[in-house]
Amino acid sequence: MSKTSALAAVLLTIISTSAFAKSTLTLYTSQPNDDAQMTVSAFEKAHPDIEVKWIRDGTTKLTARLQAELAAGGAAPDVLLIADSVTMESLKQQNLLAPYKSPQAARFDTQLYDKDGYYYGTKLITTGIAYHSKAPVKPTSWQDLLKPELKNMTTLPSPLYSGAAQIHQATLMNDPALGWHYYEKLKENGAMPQSGNGAVMSAIASGSKAYGVLVDYMAIREKAKGAPIEFVFPKEGVSIVTEPVAMMKNAKNPQAAKAFIDFVLSDEGQKLVLQQGYLPADGNLPVPVGFPPRDSIKLMPFDAAKALADTEANKKRFADLFGNR
Repeated sequence: MSKTSALAAVLLTIISTSAFAKSTLTLYTSQPNDDAQMTVSAFEKAHPDIEVKWIRDGTTKLTARLQAELAAGGAAPDVLLIADSVTMESLKQQNLLAPYKSPQAARFDTQLYDKDGYYYGTKLITTGIAYHSKAPVKPTSWQDLLKPELKNMTTLPSPLYSGAAQIHQATLMNDPALGWHYYEKLKENGAMPQSGNGAVMSAIASGSKAYGVLVDYMAIREKAKGAPIEFVFPKEGVSIVTEPVAMMKNAKNPQAAKAFIDFVLSDEGQKLVLQQGYLPADGNLPVPVGFPPRDSIKLMPFDAAKALADTEANKKRFADLFGNR
C-alpha cells in the first residue's frame, strides 16, 4: 500500500469514528429504577448520538450529593429529573440552574413550569383521599375527614418526612376554607400521622385505619392488584407533585440537556409517563387505567417560591400540633 493510500485509510477511519462518536449526558433522577431505565432507554433510542449516564436516589439524598459535589469542586450532572418543584425552586434561588425555554412547554398549563424556564413539571402526582373499601362513609370532600363518625379513623403522611406531604400542606395553607384550621380540626378528630405515603397505604389496606391522605398512584395500583382500597379526588381539588426536569447551570453538555428536557416534555415522552402509570402533565393526553376523567380532577393552585419560604415554619407548626411523627 502506498503512503498516500495508507494516509487516506487513516483519515477515513478517523472521520468514521468521529461520525459515530457519542456525547455523554449525566442525569440525576429520583424516578424509581424501572421508570428511570425506561426513560433513559427511550431517550437514547430517540437520540442515538447521546449516551446517558444516570444516578438514581431519593430527592433529598440526590440534593445532598449535588451540594457536596459542588462544594468540593467535583463533577456535577447535566440535568435533573427529581420529585418536586420546591426543591427545584431552592436550586434556582441558589443560582445552580440554567434557564431554557423549551418549545414543548406551549402545550402545558403555565402552573406546571417555571415562567423563566428554570424547571418544567413532567407529570402530575396528586394527593387525595384513600379509604378502605368497607369504610362506613364514602368521602367526596376534604371536609368529610372532619366528620364525628370518622373520629380516630384517619391517617396522613407527615411533612416532616415526606416531600409530597410538605407540598400538600403548603397547598392547603393557601386555601382559606382549609389552612391551619383544617389541620387543627383533623387533630381534634383523632387523625394520626404516619412517616410517609407508603405507611399510610399499608394502614388503610390492612384495615388499621379506614381513611388516609395519600398520593393517587399508590392507591390506584394497589386496588388493581386486589387490595381493599379506594381513592377519591376531593371536589375542592388536589395538591400536585410534578417531578420537574431542569438543566444545571454548569452542565458540561447543555445541548444534550436541552434535548433531554424537550424529550420528556414531548408527545413521545409524555406517552411514556402514561405507560408508566402516571397522569401526564400534557393535558391533551388520556389518563392511566383506574383514573377518573381528567376534567373531573381539579388541581389546587400552588406557589413553589412561597412554599419554599414557608417550609420550616410549616414543619415546625405541624410538629407542634401533632408531635415529631
